[in-house]
Amino acid sequence: MRSQNVPAKKLIAAVSAALLTLAGAAAAASGRNDKVYQAAEANRAVALDLLKEIVNIDSGTGDVEGGAKVEAVLRARLLQLGAEVRTEPAEAPGLPDNLLAVLHGTGKGKILIIAHVDTVFGPGTAAARPFSMDKERAHGPGVGDEKAGVVNAFTALKILHDIGFKDFATITFLLDDSEERGSPGSAQLIKRLARQHDVEFNMEPGDPPDTLTVWRKGSASIHIQVKGRAAHAGMAPQDGRNAAVELIHQLNALQGMFPISGSGITVNLTVLRAGERNNIIPDQAEATLNVRYRKQEEFAAILAKVEAGSHNTLVPDTTVSISHDPAFPPLTENPQIDALAARAQAIYAELGKTVALSGNGGASESALAMSEGTPALDGLGDVGGDFHTDHEWIDLNSVTPRLYLFTRLLMEAGAKPR
Repeated sequence: MRSQNVPAKKLIAAVSAALLTLAGAAAAASGRNDKVYQAAEANRAVALDLLKEIVNIDSGTGDVEGGAKVEAVLRARLLQLGAEVRTEPAEAPGLPDNLLAVLHGTGKGKILIIAHVDTVFGPGTAAARPFSMDKERAHGPGVGDEKAGVVNAFTALKILHDIGFKDFATITFLLDDSEERGSPGSAQLIKRLARQHDVEFNMEPGDPPDTLTVWRKGSASIHIQVKGRAAHAGMAPQDGRNAAVELIHQLNALQGMFPISGSGITVNLTVLRAGERNNIIPDQAEATLNVRYRKQEEFAAILAKVEAGSHNTLVPDTTVSISHDPAFPPLTENPQIDALAARAQAIYAELGKTVALSGNGGASESALAMSEGTPALDGLGDVGGDFHTDHEWIDLNSVTPRLYLFTRLLMEAGAKPR
């Protein structure tokens, strides 16, 4: 008899624990806005169809035609919501225009949403590796970084339109054309828009298992360029001055000087070019260093060390020059960001869910907005990972909760601006 009761008691205990868990979840979710949640559920399939459509359009940074095609898909849908839609010319050559949509309401809050349509993938990638889904994940070039974020933002605006929510002054939705290169085509536009709004929400993906981004590293590129002298590699190699050899010397001198991983400064070699023919001593060589940093002043110190090494050459009669591209400043966590994050966490709790706060080395437009004094919350796209690789993914289980979170966050920021 007793031996038979042990499994029964375990079963009763397990059932009781499950009931308590369900009761706790129900209590936590008691503040859920059912109208918004049902709309998020109802729009999930439509959102995934839109995601498939734009993932299957190549739009690597600098692909003017592809970027324009993605923006055209969104333009048509935004016009159906009654948005004022216009293009803003790219601020650098070789880039598609930026797309800007403005919705007007009757409330107080002025909200800026930024998402980027460019990816890191070249022409032909979408055809070779199109959008796909299994039970848990969706895959495809740029699916998480950040076309799912683009779709999440649009679908949230659609839900607000469908439920008749107007308690905001303006919601401005910017589709950035060049974020993956540091937004050279939109940086001044972003700063100008940030000054006109109470808050900026950024649609970069959330890190797993489920986080919002409250800090980001700054990002820049340092270029090391070497000029030497060409010569026939077989008949007169002694007359040449090998730029590639000098570049290797420069890179060896930097070896171990900076960390290559971690939560602080990182410096990594990403591009290396030298020579065009196998029978010519190369007279030109170039390397690009990708630099990430937590504080703005750290970049100047890194640049100074690289420049100092350029004066010490190994190959005679070669010259070394150092240049750099401006990019995103760091996004530094502060009380304004923490307040936005706390509001988002409270909304997620309406679903009985928790969302953590984190940061990473990936730069974004939020830092530009915050540099103008506009509070920014980042990582509001779907949860995903393996970005910039051929196995990038988003978690399909995050689609509805993240859509609910962002829609409710827009409602809160519209009705109760800072």
